[in-house]
Amino acid sequence: MKKLFVGTIFLVMVSLFSCLCAGEPIRVIVFGAHPDDCDVNAGGTAALFAQMGHKVKFVSLTNGDKGHHQMQPEALAARRKKEMQEAGRHLGIVYENLDNHDGELMATLENRKKVIRMICDWKADIVITHRPNDYHPDHRYASTIVQDAAYMISVPLMVPGGEPLLKAPVFLYMQDSFLKPNPFSPDIVIDITPVVEKKLDAICAHESQVYEWLPWNGGYENDVPADATGKRKLSADHFLWQKMSDRYTEPALKWYSPEQIKSITYFEAFEVCEYGNIPDREKILQLFPMLPR
Repeated sequence: MKKLFVGTIFLVMVSLFSCLCAGEPIRVIVFGAHPDDCDVNAGGTAALFAQMGHKVKFVSLTNGDKGHHQMQPEALAARRKKEMQEAGRHLGIVYENLDNHDGELMATLENRKKVIRMICDWKADIVITHRPNDYHPDHRYASTIVQDAAYMISVPLMVPGGEPLLKAPVFLYMQDSFLKPNPFSPDIVIDITPVVEKKLDAICAHESQVYEWLPWNGGYENDVPADATGKRKLSADHFLWQKMSDRYTEPALKWYSPEQIKSITYFEAFEVCEYGNIPDREKILQLFPMLPR
C-alpha cells in the first residue's frame, strides 16, 4: 500500500512538472444532460486531470428540476445546483448548468449556439458527452447538440460573440451499457483507482439523486441505509465501474501492461467520436498524461 501511494504521488508530480514545462494546461469540457451525469461517467478522469494542473469544466444541459418524487421543480432545481457545486469542489473543477427543464431538452438551434460558445470560450482540447443511443431523451439530445456543434465551432459566423476554434478538439463519448443499434466501443481506458474516493465524494454530493430519487425510481428505496458509511457503499455499488470485463481488458492493453491491469479496480472508458479530431496513439498520450508511457 505504501509503495502504491508513493508511486501515485510520484506519477502526479512528474505529470504536473511535464504539464508546466509544456506550457498551457489541457482543457477539458464534459457535457451531461443532468447534474450528476458527468460525475458518474467522467468524475474520476476529471479528478486526475485537475490534480495534475489541467482545467476541467462540467456542464449540465438541464437544471434537473424533474428528478424527484416529492420535491417541486423550482426547489429541486435550486437544490441540485448546490449539489453540483459541492461535487465540483470535491473534484477540483468548474461546474455549470443551463436552465433547460429536466425531461424537456431539445436539440434546438439556441442550445446548439450555447454549446458552441461554451466549447470555444473554454478553448477545449477535449469534449466529452453521452452517446446518441440511450434510454433517456435528454441524454440522446445532449449528444445530438454536442455532435451538431463539433464542426460549427470552426465557423466564425456561427460562434456567437466569440472566437472560433480552428484547432479541432477531440470529441469523446462516455461509456454506457446499451447494445443497439451498436454497443459502446472503448478506445481509451483510464485507471481511476487512485482518485476513486474523490469521484465517490462527488457522486454522494448529489444526495437528492443517489439517496432519494434514483432508489425510489429504481425500486430499491427500502435498501438505502440510514448511516453515511452504508450510503457511501450503496453509491459505490450502483455508480462505479469496477473489475474490468473482457470487453474492456483488450482496449486497456493498448495503454497498460498486463501487470498494471491487475491493479486496476476502478476505471472509466471513452469512445472517440468521428466528428472531431481523430487522435493517433501519441496524441492520446499527450491529451491523457495520466496514461503510462
